[in-house]
Amino acid sequence: MNVKNTFVIILLFLILFSTVTFVSADDDRSYSIDQVITDLTVKNNGLLHVEEQYDYSFDGAFNGVYRDIPLKSGESIENIKIHVDGAYATYEESDDDGYKHVKIYLYSDAAHTKGITDCNVKVYISYDLIGAVTIFNDVSGLQYKLWGEEWDVGANNLKATVHLPGNNGNEYYLTPSEYNDTSSLKGNTITAESSYIPKGEYYELLVLMPVDDFNKSPNAKHVNQNGHDMIMKNLKNTINERDFWNTTYLVLGLLTLISPISAIIVYLKYGREPEVNYDGIYERDLPTNDPPEIVNALIENKMSIGHPNIKGFEASIMNLIDRKFITLSSQENIESNTKDLMLTLNNKAGLSASEQIVFDTLNHFSTNNILNLSTLNGQLSSETNGKWFMEKIREWESSVENDMDVSRFFDDRGSSIMNVIGLLGIPFAIALIVLGFITNLNNGLYSIAGGIFLIIFSIVITMSDDDIFGRWTEEGRVYYLKWKNLKNFLEDNSLIKEHPPESIIIWKKYLIYGAALGVADKVYESMKLQVPNISDYDNDGLFMYHYYGGYGMMNMAFSTGEISANPSDSSGFGGSGGGSGGGGGGAF
Repeated sequence: MNVKNTFVIILLFLILFSTVTFVSADDDRSYSIDQVITDLTVKNNGLLHVEEQYDYSFDGAFNGVYRDIPLKSGESIENIKIHVDGAYATYEESDDDGYKHVKIYLYSDAAHTKGITDCNVKVYISYDLIGAVTIFNDVSGLQYKLWGEEWDVGANNLKATVHLPGNNGNEYYLTPSEYNDTSSLKGNTITAESSYIPKGEYYELLVLMPVDDFNKSPNAKHVNQNGHDMIMKNLKNTINERDFWNTTYLVLGLLTLISPISAIIVYLKYGREPEVNYDGIYERDLPTNDPPEIVNALIENKMSIGHPNIKGFEASIMNLIDRKFITLSSQENIESNTKDLMLTLNNKAGLSASEQIVFDTLNHFSTNNILNLSTLNGQLSSETNGKWFMEKIREWESSVENDMDVSRFFDDRGSSIMNVIGLLGIPFAIALIVLGFITNLNNGLYSIAGGIFLIIFSIVITMSDDDIFGRWTEEGRVYYLKWKNLKNFLEDNSLIKEHPPESIIIWKKYLIYGAALGVADKVYESMKLQVPNISDYDNDGLFMYHYYGGYGMMNMAFSTGEISANPSDSSGFGGSGGGSGGGGGGAF
């Protein structure tokens, strides 16, 4: 798995989503509705008289506000009146596609020539709504949205008062219940208050009243059937559906905790290391006779134990140099006034399968079996060469893996399980975040929080070392500890000074296996400090490889080949609610 690519995709998704979320924001101006006061009077003739007060706070320049009131079949509005405090105003009303549209122009001057800027304005709207009350055979009802889901902003505070025609036998319900802070029914008056209703949500009142409270009621709808049981059934279904989705989002958020719980279980079952009879502090001698690429695959690449990396490839080159399958020389570069490192590739007979791939890969870029290592980076800048090179690297990796039985040293069942959990967790987490953002339910926050947590956890899991959740076998544990202690020894100049190698041959082995373990430079630095007359060995191929920067040139060439083979990698730098009233509004 390419962890970097995965992280970039997740990061781009979050950036895209943030862009979509805030694309509608205007940097120069904003407004809020700090308080809404609604007063409803249900008259005994079925007429609903509505009085609304909206307290606007404007930051920036605006021209006015608007109010859209949806009208269901059989409903109509009369006697619209507008009053404004804090600004001069004119208004116009129109009917459009089932809505009564009221547009209120606000001015800062009596001549109506300038709009408003940075001020607070109270807008009062009153009207009579015909057809909002429905009278059944057994009950009368009013289903009215005190706040609609079509507003451009949320309501920071809403207070509602409802006056009913009778004092007895009234029932009321407010949905969604999470927006209801306080409410009461005293005599024929209902009061309700909500401290905040977010944009895209509604706050609805359902009132059931005795039929006898209405006299003829020409302004109400009449339905010749019993309605009480049907209304209560629909209300219950709506509440249950909302509760279901709120519970679902909560559960989805909590489900993300399964991942860390699973990690604990997997660790306890597969990740605890076996007790072994080895307590060495450091190793001076090579613990085994394995070739450096095998040691690299088992010890150095802990994120994928048993899989070699470029350090193993370089160590293999150094091993071939030491064994004279490759000889080195330097050549003056007249243009740069430096010396180029020349690799002569000799006979490859007797090499292992993986070593032959290393030999053939270098030979491919040579001329008459001589490779100027300084030119390799330039040759790999071509996409064709880069892809060929990376294919050979993958072929070499497979060959090294085939040369050993990883299961003899390492049990990867735990790490494999956690890799699957991590890979599945990322798309699941993204889905949770998207679901949390597209819902207006409060519990959507649990989904968002759970998704963010799961993305972080999944990335950490996919980037973790294999031996956290996997474990070494007893043989593998001793193998790992000995080679790790040799690495510690090679990294510590004071230890090497205290126990210096007895011959230059051992230094060479330290260089080769130091490369496989990622500490070749530290070995070379220690050697310069500990070996007298080190310049006497400058013509030795292995030391020449280091002296002229062969290690760095191969690293740079590998990076270039990887980028050239993947050119796209370098360019990657989104029932309830059916009542009358409601609607929305905003500012312009």
